[in-house]
Amino acid sequence: MYDKRLEPVLLDVQKPGRYVGGELNSVVKNKAEVDVRFAFCFPDTYEIGMSHLGLKILYGVINEQPDMWCERVFAPWGDMEEQMRRLDVPLYALESGDPLDAFDFIGFTLQYELSYTNILNMLELGRIPLKSSERTGLKHIVIGGGPCACNPEPLAEFFDLFCLGDGEEVDVEVMRLWQKCRDEGRTREEFLYAASQIRGVYVPSLYDATYNGDGTLQSCVPNRPGVPEKVLKCNIMDLDSMYFPKSFVVPYIEVVHDRAVCEVLRGCHRGCRFCQAGFLYRPFREKSIETIDAQCRALVESTGYDEISLSSLSTSDYRRLFGLIDTLHQWTEDEKVSVSLPSLRVDNFSTELIDRVQSIRKTSLTFAPEAGTQRMRDVINKNVTEEELMRTVNLAFSNGWSKVKLYFMIGLPTETMEDVKGITALAQAVVDAYYNNPDHPRGAPSVSVSAAAFVPKPFTPFQWFGQDTMETMEKKQRALKGSSTNRKISISYHGAQTSFLEAVFARGDRRLSAVLLEAHRRGMKFDGWEMYFNFDAWMQVFKDLGISPDFYATRQRSFDEVFPWDHLDYGIRKEFLMEECRRAYRNTTTPNCTQQCANCGAACFKGGICVEKRTDLVQ
Repeated sequence: MYDKRLEPVLLDVQKPGRYVGGELNSVVKNKAEVDVRFAFCFPDTYEIGMSHLGLKILYGVINEQPDMWCERVFAPWGDMEEQMRRLDVPLYALESGDPLDAFDFIGFTLQYELSYTNILNMLELGRIPLKSSERTGLKHIVIGGGPCACNPEPLAEFFDLFCLGDGEEVDVEVMRLWQKCRDEGRTREEFLYAASQIRGVYVPSLYDATYNGDGTLQSCVPNRPGVPEKVLKCNIMDLDSMYFPKSFVVPYIEVVHDRAVCEVLRGCHRGCRFCQAGFLYRPFREKSIETIDAQCRALVESTGYDEISLSSLSTSDYRRLFGLIDTLHQWTEDEKVSVSLPSLRVDNFSTELIDRVQSIRKTSLTFAPEAGTQRMRDVINKNVTEEELMRTVNLAFSNGWSKVKLYFMIGLPTETMEDVKGITALAQAVVDAYYNNPDHPRGAPSVSVSAAAFVPKPFTPFQWFGQDTMETMEKKQRALKGSSTNRKISISYHGAQTSFLEAVFARGDRRLSAVLLEAHRRGMKFDGWEMYFNFDAWMQVFKDLGISPDFYATRQRSFDEVFPWDHLDYGIRKEFLMEECRRAYRNTTTPNCTQQCANCGAACFKGGICVEKRTDLVQ
């Protein structure tokens, strides 16, 4: 379903399958029977958006409502956008082909800070006024959710509301409220005020930000009586009763993750101090084996996929993993369906796991030591030792693997150049372990080292830490690249410039809305893609507006500074994060939640209990 004016140009653009819709299991409804229309907008390409589990879940849960229709909208690549603008064709949804301005709700998932300009570009292409203040009446409600919603302040001028935390229930609740307000003849402002009373809903226009003389935030407080001073995120505690789709839309073209995906748990109990997701998604919650098995069966039957990926932040932390794999194997082996674990940890990789999940033999093994020296691993609370890594790679080599990928970060708090060189030293130790292992397979080993630039994120113990300057980061990257001459070790790293901009918007405030708007006017988009990213153009925008990006990215914060996200509550006590930051500077680790409750706050959030049943923490 698409505008017929596009038909002659589809063969002139890359991957026309991105733009035509009609895929297996896509939901098409009778418009006359639909009362609320929701456009789920993914601010990146079709291939990336169609791999996103959150899209699949919310697409299903909204379309289960008989009177609601959720459709998919993706950012068109440059060649297609050029044709759409030339032909005056607005951005449209794949299911109906209707333009974005035909929808009641325009929802964006906020996965990555460098996709923010795509959001503005998609609104413009869809003929939606960019600023929330420019939209009137009860139509075109722009709503956001996802991990970046934990600090949505740089987007405050453009969104009507944000949903914090688990969105499976709150999104439908907001739309039901909208129906009620529409039927009662309420105004847009009345609807937004009523929505602010729903747990997990943040309406930025109902809060005013003030600043100190040094540019730091003084406060962000409600500007109307009855608006909550802090917005609490939504948590769904019982994952077995939570909605999960029985089918996925099956794309015509290859996408990034082209397989059935089943979420097995939500949250993480590890406490790695750099990891935002590990704190945002607390508490740790698991599905039962029976629920996972039934959901996997349904997805395979409805999609025809021959691979199931068991998804989570750390799937090997599922406490009944072997029982789950045995249950799945009762039917997957006969159906020729493979089971894969996308997130394995160094400290619980075992022979038993290898024997039970044969599908992981297909590719190289990937592990994330994150830092090259034990001191740095203690700083970030990784709780993995070099001995555990050597045990794991030796086990892999003895079982036929010769390729290992190792993920690290550089620019971590307190990191020295010796810590950076420790990355290649650890990679060399893996190569040496291969040759010292009498059971290693024939041929030479291959060790791939990937080093991402550390970005301090909200709601982590490192949110006070200033990111390395680009000069320092690039110096470390050069040192890393030049520290190994072994051809069996390949080294790659993430660009310092994109990581710098990511840090700016990750910890930014409302004043950055003006930066985003001006960047959009100057044609910035797809900033996460190297072929589009223009760092000099971005720096010119900051300069022209008189805003310092270093103020947000590289500046060290004090513990008494008010953050732009302090009025949002994700269940993690700020005092806990402060103590974790202090422990990091002392090179002191904190046991994970299964060993000892650290009193982070998430265990008592909405009455939930992580692992240790501490009655003094349960409300």
